[in-house]
Amino acid sequence: MQSQPVLQNVSLSIPVGQSCAIVGPSGSGKSTLLSLIGLLDIPTSGQILLKGTDMSRCTSDVRAVTRNRCIGFIFQSFNLLPRFSALENVALPLLYRGVSRKIAKESAFKQLSKVGLSERVHHRPSELSGGQRQRVAIARALVGEPSLLLADEPTGNLDSNTASDIIELLLDLNTTLGTTLVMITHDNKIAQHMERCVRVCDGKLWDTRSD
Repeated sequence: MQSQPVLQNVSLSIPVGQSCAIVGPSGSGKSTLLSLIGLLDIPTSGQILLKGTDMSRCTSDVRAVTRNRCIGFIFQSFNLLPRFSALENVALPLLYRGVSRKIAKESAFKQLSKVGLSERVHHRPSELSGGQRQRVAIARALVGEPSLLLADEPTGNLDSNTASDIIELLLDLNTTLGTTLVMITHDNKIAQHMERCVRVCDGKLWDTRSD
């Protein structure tokens, strides 16, 4: 079976601390682009530079360590472990890093408090609302203090009021902590709140707005 390229001759540079929306129709390559940026996939050609290092030439182990230490992921479906409490879900990235369970849980509690869930730390995902689960996912993405935060339709499963709260929270984190924020969204109103907007269409990129 002949392979079909998803992205073709694309070039994208995202400065430290920038907020960038990725928009485009379904099947255009948005999620593939985010997976490449997040080191979940490697390109068939070209380079992926992170802090000057070509990650496309690194081993899978090196990429995994880099993801754990430098990149935070927020998914539309939350991807929380159902048998674990909110605190345990948030602590996991630090435990994978080799941090002691005590310190990992202390850090997890601090992040959950920052997203307004200090009274829900021992609740399992099934005992939380959609907005609360997304806040747990955000806390988990931030507990390792990543320099890059990637969000794939983080408000797609939320009502409009909760979605607005989540976007406000993410943009506040971008502003106050200087965390680089890259977000896939179908919502033009959300994209307008970002510093920059990149459109993906037919495997190619267009900068529709850049400061």
